[in-house]
Amino acid sequence: MPSEGNPVAGCRRPHLLVLASTYPRWPGDPEPGFVHELSKRLAGSFRVTVLGPHAPGASRIETMDGVDVVRYCYAPERLETLVNDGGIVANLRRTSWKLLLVPTFVLSQIWATGRILRRQRVDMIHAHWLIPQGLTAALLQLLPGRKVPFVVTSHGADLYTLRGGLLKALKRFILSRAGVATVVSSAMLEGLRGLDAPTGKVSVLSMGVDLAKRFAPDPAVPRSAKELLFVGRLVEKKGLRHLLNALPVVLEADPDAHLTVVGFGPEESTLKEQSRRLGVESAVRFLGAVPQAELPTLYQRAALFVAPFVRAESGDEEGLGLVLVEAIGCGCPVVAGDVLAVRDVVGPDSAEVVVDVRDAQALAKRIIRVLSDPDAEKQRVERLRVRSIERFAWDRVAGLYADLLLNTMAKYED
Repeated sequence: MPSEGNPVAGCRRPHLLVLASTYPRWPGDPEPGFVHELSKRLAGSFRVTVLGPHAPGASRIETMDGVDVVRYCYAPERLETLVNDGGIVANLRRTSWKLLLVPTFVLSQIWATGRILRRQRVDMIHAHWLIPQGLTAALLQLLPGRKVPFVVTSHGADLYTLRGGLLKALKRFILSRAGVATVVSSAMLEGLRGLDAPTGKVSVLSMGVDLAKRFAPDPAVPRSAKELLFVGRLVEKKGLRHLLNALPVVLEADPDAHLTVVGFGPEESTLKEQSRRLGVESAVRFLGAVPQAELPTLYQRAALFVAPFVRAESGDEEGLGLVLVEAIGCGCPVVAGDVLAVRDVVGPDSAEVVVDVRDAQALAKRIIRVLSDPDAEKQRVERLRVRSIERFAWDRVAGLYADLLLNTMAKYED
């Protein structure tokens, strides 16, 4: 196991155990990295250990940016495919046999977490996602011995999907055992109320974006006048199919417009076939997975970032939409689907940014308007960027999470 870490100013740093399902498998991994970005910033206040699932090609134990990372095996390596390339919910809906991996995934996580708690003194657990990580932390509190307090953070899919009666009861149980719960947008509070769960201990606290260095304007990168950009997993709630439906109308008005698609996921082949069927294949470029380090240049170059979010048939929808914040941070104009989380991000500018993307004509009209008046959009995105820095900059977000975790830990020590 990773070492205990060095004392700071003669005192042992509190040991924070982070439980996550989605986590970078290696440096530069295109999988969402927000849990790691938060964890590495908490390493100044805590000794941080992250426990997550193993995946083909990943190390079992390593240190990344000052964070000790432990990955548990839950199947033969070639079958450890439940989490990546679309997320757990999307993978289960696409490939039914992966349901067989769920019991071993959950039990292996509980066993691995308990093993760390037995072998090391853990002061606090931060569980990302209600199920299964929050459930793991809650169940381990029922065992004899020292009770480790935990904070649970819901990111969206864990709240909006998994809606059966038993699963709702499990979520209520998790929230009742948690010291504090956080959701990443105010829009998610309504989802919690639907559980009839205790909400007095719930705070709205988003994830962050590096708006100081990585996702920032770069005058050296010329901005295109015609390039549309999409970044995200290729799953239903991201809504790329609706953007493709609007593209023929956009091209009729502006034949030089073109779309760059960054991302991967279970709908990739279906979306490529859709672009061929619509006759827009020559105007769409699918780049696939792109390392995080390369994303800023794409945002800095694009004429418009389109995030056509929708509520999926499963009930899943975007919990926050940090890609919007990344684009705004780079000075890129944005148009987005009409889900509550988007309105939470863009605030007073919702009327000019949000559109019903299921209406292909309405989406196309909004895109054409943005492309035709770049000066007005430049002023709007600058306003959005100033507000985003105030709310989503990592220094602020990580500081708030550090305070929350330390204060929760202190309550249990009293």
